[in-house]
Amino acid sequence: MSATRQPQVTVLAGPTAVGKGTVSTYIRDNYPDVWLSVSATTREPRPGEQDGVHYYFTDRDEFQRLADTGQMLEWAVVHGRNCYGTIRSKVEEAAEAGKHVLLEIDLQGARQVKASMPEAKFVFLAPPTWEELVRRLTGRGTETPEEQQRRLETAKLELAAESEFDVTIVNDDVERAADELVGLMGLVPHQR
Repeated sequence: MSATRQPQVTVLAGPTAVGKGTVSTYIRDNYPDVWLSVSATTREPRPGEQDGVHYYFTDRDEFQRLADTGQMLEWAVVHGRNCYGTIRSKVEEAAEAGKHVLLEIDLQGARQVKASMPEAKFVFLAPPTWEELVRRLTGRGTETPEEQQRRLETAKLELAAESEFDVTIVNDDVERAADELVGLMGLVPHQR
């Protein structure tokens, strides 16, 4: 592949608890042609999460070293607590190999990628309603009531950024949303 070819990168972002991880997991499990970036994070693993599969779990010092040395394509402190980021070399290698790259990241990260990789496609994953977003967040049972409230306040700001994206997909059904996203990436969605 020539060095001048543009990377095939799609960025998926949206408010907390909208189902970005669920849609991405569905794509990972059903669309082997999509290379799903694994983010690094300083947060503790949730039940069932595996290092190197769901996230690269690291401590704050190592994360900061990667960020300080330019090894992160994007990174942010999310909800005022934990760091999340995308390792630049992994994305560049996959894109240069001609793979369909999917980055599932937060709004701050999407803005950083847009600044350094404006040719990427930016997709906003939206909830069907605010009430459904609240139900999904509180129904997870993985955050304290204080953390839930902090995430809901963040979600209001994140929803206001929808116009910054190229396309919006409503996550009213995981399979449908995933198929729509894969179609936008230039792949043929599964027939239902």
